[in-house]
Amino acid sequence: MSLFPRTIVSLLVLFSGTAATAFDEKQALKDSQAAIGRRVGDYLLLNSDGKPVRLSDLRGKPLVVHFVYTGCFQVCPTSTQFLAVAVAQAERAIGPGSFRVATIGFNQPFDHPAAMRDFGRKFGVSSPNWLFLAPEVEAVERLAAELGFRYEATAAGFDHLLQATIVDADGRIYRQVYGESFDAPLFVGPLLELAQNTPVPQGSVQALLDQVRLLCTVYDPVAGRYRLNYVLLVELLVGASVLLGGTVFLVVEWRRRRTRLTQVKLTEKPAA
Repeated sequence: MSLFPRTIVSLLVLFSGTAATAFDEKQALKDSQAAIGRRVGDYLLLNSDGKPVRLSDLRGKPLVVHFVYTGCFQVCPTSTQFLAVAVAQAERAIGPGSFRVATIGFNQPFDHPAAMRDFGRKFGVSSPNWLFLAPEVEAVERLAAELGFRYEATAAGFDHLLQATIVDADGRIYRQVYGESFDAPLFVGPLLELAQNTPVPQGSVQALLDQVRLLCTVYDPVAGRYRLNYVLLVELLVGASVLLGGTVFLVVEWRRRRTRLTQVKLTEKPAA
């Protein structure tokens, strides 16, 4: 296996064959970037229990799409293990259940539901928000192309781009993250941005508090992780308190003046 040098966006291409001339890594990256902003169509897949799942069923929350083939013994497992670490960090920053992950097996019919289930179990992934999916054989190429994922079959396996595709709640591709490992802001940052832009349901105090927490979440380069900025949180709370106090004062003062004017009018009213 040989790896292309990392680019600015940490491009990493897996070569499992002996001749690494067929896979055009520059075109693969170009196609991947061109997919950003594209709305992914609705596809039928099978989960690890063999039950049907439509991509449209996964909308409503950000979705991370990750392609693998279960016959891979090196980079696919390594990238999945690292993704599990990144997902855990994102959940700590954004909150559990705030996004979903879909690992899709592209080597059909060999990446069937049972194979995907075994692949997930190897890494101890049991979260209901992380699905291991098998697409229909005839839909693999179209699904991969829509998501900007390219792969080439070789005598020993596949050459393919290592990427995690971040899709927004409406099914539109928001960001591509490359490599078997990557810096936390490249992955957590886009998910945090999508979470911060989520409308707050009216009348939901908990949703409002969650939104405030997200707005106060910042990246700590020293610790290499996202954390809650308590200074900003206190400033927001103080500002909200001042605003609330000012509003209450104005309402009380308005009612007091209204009562006083009413009393004056009643006093000045001539006797019958």
